[in-house]
This record gives sequence, C-alpha cells and structure tokens, in this order.
Amino acid sequence: MSRVELSGSILVTGAAGFIGANLVKRLLADAPGAHIVGVDNMNDYYDVSLKEYRLRALSGSDRFTFVRGDIADKALLDALFAEHRPRIVVNLAAQAGVRWSITHPDDYVSSNLVGFFNVLEACRHSYDGGAAGVAHLVYASSSSVYGANAKVPYRTDDRTDAPVSLYAATKKSNELMAHAYAKLYGIPCTGLRFFTVYGPAGRPDMAYFGFTDKLRAGETIRIFNYGNCRRDFTYIDDIVEGVVRVMASAPDRATGADGLPVPPYRLYNIGGGRPENLTDFVRVLSEELVRAGVLPPDYDFEAHKQLVPMQPGDVPLTFADTAALEADFGYRPSTPLREGLRRFAAWYRTYYMGEGQN
Repeated sequence: MSRVELSGSILVTGAAGFIGANLVKRLLADAPGAHIVGVDNMNDYYDVSLKEYRLRALSGSDRFTFVRGDIADKALLDALFAEHRPRIVVNLAAQAGVRWSITHPDDYVSSNLVGFFNVLEACRHSYDGGAAGVAHLVYASSSSVYGANAKVPYRTDDRTDAPVSLYAATKKSNELMAHAYAKLYGIPCTGLRFFTVYGPAGRPDMAYFGFTDKLRAGETIRIFNYGNCRRDFTYIDDIVEGVVRVMASAPDRATGADGLPVPPYRLYNIGGGRPENLTDFVRVLSEELVRAGVLPPDYDFEAHKQLVPMQPGDVPLTFADTAALEADFGYRPSTPLREGLRRFAAWYRTYYMGEGQN
C-alpha cells in the first residue's frame, strides 16, 4: 500500500449525510493540512432539517466548502474537480434504504449508478494534462451485497452475486465498476462494506431511530422475523475511524506475472463482528431511553412491541469478518452496543426534547 497524506483538497460526497458529516468533522479536527469540499443534494428522503443540523456543526471552519448539488449532475461534478483538484475522493453519496428501493427504483439508478459513474469518470479525467490526479478513491459499499448468504461471518471474498434488493444490486455494481476503472485506468480504489451504522444524529429511517420515535409516541414497534434477526451494529465513530485509516493508504499499482497491470483495488468490511439479536437490541435501547429521560421510568416496553414476519428485501443476519481490516490497519470497531445506544439516547433527548433544533 502507498501512503497518501491527508492534505490538500479532499472531496467528500454525501457530506450532509450521517457518515459524511461525521467524516468531515473528523478530518477538520485531525487533518489540519486538508481543505474539505463537501457536496450533497440535500434530498428529502428523510427530514432535511437533520442534514442542516449536521452541516451547522461544520460551518465554523474556513477549511470546509459545502456545495449543494447532485453527483448525478456530471457538469457540476466535473466543475468541482476542475476547481478543487482533489487528491482524495470519498464517495458516500447514495440513495440509501432497502425498502425504499422496492417502491422508488429510479432514485437508486440515478444516484448509485449514474452518480457513481460520474465520480469514476471525474477521477479518470483528473489525470489529463499531466496533473497529479486522484491518489485514492474510497467509496461506500454495503453489507447488503452479501444478500441471504448463509455462510457467516461474511468475508470479502465470499460470493455476492445474489442480491435481495435493488439497493444491494447497485452497491455490488459500484464494486464492479470501481474494479473496472482500477484495472483500465490505474485509479487506486478501495470499497468499504459498512454494517448497520448507528449513533447520534443518524438516519431516521434506520430501525433504532424509528423504534425510538414510536416508543416515545406510545406506539407499537414491529420486530421482524419474529425477533430472530441479528445485526452487526457498528457505531458511527468506529466507521469514521476505519474510513480515515483506509483513506491514508491506497492500493499499489503493480504488474502481474503475466506482464499486465494488477488493479489497484481493495475491499474491506467495517463492522463490529458481534451480531446482536434484534430483541436484545431493542431491550437495551429501551433501557437507555429510560436512562436518558426519553421514556418514563415505568414505561411498559413489552406492551409496545409486536413480533411480525420478515419483510421483503431484508435478511435475517449480518455478520462481518474484519480480519483483512485488522491485518492491514491493526483496527477493528470496538464500541460496545450499550455505550453507543447511550450516546444516541442522550443526543435524542437533547435534539428532540431540548434545544437541539433551535
């Protein structure tokens, strides 16, 4: 691997998103030689005010430039590359959500396929005219690419050719597209398969967030597959730590024994490697919500849950093998579930029941 300095211009797409905003915050704190250019289309897939809240936390730095725009807009993306000449690109922009992809497939084609193609093309043309070009493209994939694979834990060399949702299919397509560009044009690319990211100011469409909203409103939460789902929950700070470490080490360009270029391309899982049963997860969540004052001390959690069948596009288990991440970077996520949920509950109490939205 080749060392890449976290300096100069760094482009982060999806900068107002959950992972994107936390990554920018980390880079502003720990990469003083870098100027971060963030782009986000600020769509209304979920509450835009939450994206604006994340951006406000970044707005005080003169080393952060935010551009409201869509990576599916090729002209906009090309203009950003021409102006800022990023040395590192982190593509986190995507239409997320498994269930939304069942009813709104066009959104996924536009953002996850056309948008990512535009990112790859901009990286390729960054070498034109003798410019240094992009030293490393890091992009978000997803644990969803493993589909209903019964072999666990999931390794990056497992088969991923049977997606159970269009979202998963687009993420697998991203991996294939990046591999092709690494092979054809020598662009160092690293894909990261994230496993169920959670934490403060997260995505409201994620189960833990939706459960909290419903419990607070006195509604019943539905636990799918009759509570027999297990998820490899990964705290947001652990995800960001993994991304930063990967950013600084690009795959080497090399020549194989056949004399042909070897694609400078890698894939890693970033997950806790400790899948939690969903019934245990919501129990811990409810306890932490009571502790934070989001729910009253005498809240009857059992009366507000319902066990229901599996829903289309979902999988019963996610489980990350992080051996490659540990071997190459000496790192694996370590935040205990209860600690992560405690931080989320405290943030939720402040944001929704305190002064967080003002």
